[in-house]
Amino acid sequence: MEPLCPNFDLLKSSSVPLFSHRLSSINRGISKRSSASFPCVSSYNRNCNHQASVKTEAPPQQQPNGHDLIKSLTKGFVGFAAAATALASVCSDSPAFAESLTVAFPVSRAQEVNTVQRTLVEAWGLIRETFVDPTFNHQDWDLKLQQTMVEMFPLKSADAAYGKIRGMLSTLGDPFTRIISPKEYQSFRIGSDGNLQGVGLFITVEPKTGHLVVLSCVEGSPAARAGIHDGDELIEINGQRLDGVDSEAAAQRLRGQAGTSVTVKLHRGNGSGSGSSIKEVKLPRELIRLSPISSTVIPHRTPDGRLTKTGYVKLSTFSQTAATEMKNTIHEMENLGVQSYILDLRNNPGGLVKVGLDVAKIWLDGNETLVNTVDRDGHMSPINMANGHALTHDPLVVLVNEGSASASEILAGALHDNGRAILVGHKTFGKGKIQHQMDHIQLFPSNIK
Repeated sequence: MEPLCPNFDLLKSSSVPLFSHRLSSINRGISKRSSASFPCVSSYNRNCNHQASVKTEAPPQQQPNGHDLIKSLTKGFVGFAAAATALASVCSDSPAFAESLTVAFPVSRAQEVNTVQRTLVEAWGLIRETFVDPTFNHQDWDLKLQQTMVEMFPLKSADAAYGKIRGMLSTLGDPFTRIISPKEYQSFRIGSDGNLQGVGLFITVEPKTGHLVVLSCVEGSPAARAGIHDGDELIEINGQRLDGVDSEAAAQRLRGQAGTSVTVKLHRGNGSGSGSSIKEVKLPRELIRLSPISSTVIPHRTPDGRLTKTGYVKLSTFSQTAATEMKNTIHEMENLGVQSYILDLRNNPGGLVKVGLDVAKIWLDGNETLVNTVDRDGHMSPINMANGHALTHDPLVVLVNEGSASASEILAGALHDNGRAILVGHKTFGKGKIQHQMDHIQLFPSNIK
């Protein structure tokens, strides 16, 4: 491979310091234990009894040149610095790597930009080793690092520098591969923590069109009261077009202090003009409490006249409390004599997949396979449940629709494929990719078509 930045004039000046950034390698074998969330920086390592290190070292005082930019470029893996969190569509099973990758780069005089420079190298390395498309959308990924580093060097702010990383990742053509800055990450975690201040919209990028669409509205939220429906396309927020804006950036604009308001413009219809419409609505921001579970007991008579009870459980999101709340709900319904269940996953956009695994244990016994993943080399690997102990073996029906995504699809598919439930509804969202949340390993698969 050609060295990075062979013609980078700034490197010819000894007044420009270089950092040598070493991205240490780690083993990434997949075991068959259940957890899909681990407090370590490795990719797909289920044991996690090691840590990947990131080392920054001053180079010897000598005239740098382009060939020094890559000290070694071998199979390696990256540990993400605390400066940012990257989400990337990745392979599910990669071989163990025994060598390291060290990249030298010119140090920005703006400290906050220098921090993002390191994150750039790490994000680039993660994509290089694990992105599911080995052609990187038919481009030279090593050259892309060179170009982005040159563009980032003169910048003065971290926000502008993160924008360059977003631009680099956007060339992959995958709307689910993105970087989240520290400020954005706080908002990213709100949904899983269970509370937010906003309008109550779940939004996503529609893979085929790249448009922002509504997955669902929180029941009783300002968005729901305004008549916004799943499938509506977001066109503008406060008069600003959303072309090229990802779902996290759009969500940031929708959120805000309770008592303020935001104006959104939406498109509804089939896009042909017939039966379609543009709608603009001003939404008040409120404190939105994301209770993941709502339920009721439905008494009814069987065809032979017997009185029986069916438990209806709606799971709206896979937040941190979802598994515990569902377990408590099922215990209560069992005590009330419920004899069958309906699990409603319609318009559930997903969330913490580890929670999805915990929810599966409520309905399944043993070490059942929940989902199979295929890496960029075509190797299939299972993600298995461990030590499942079903709270009930009563008949189960699972409801799904186009708004059921990610962890919802894994759970629905696992219950169906293991013979535990009957699926009723429409084709689910079908993202079909696995993402890593790199502050700790967090999988977000969705591949039910």
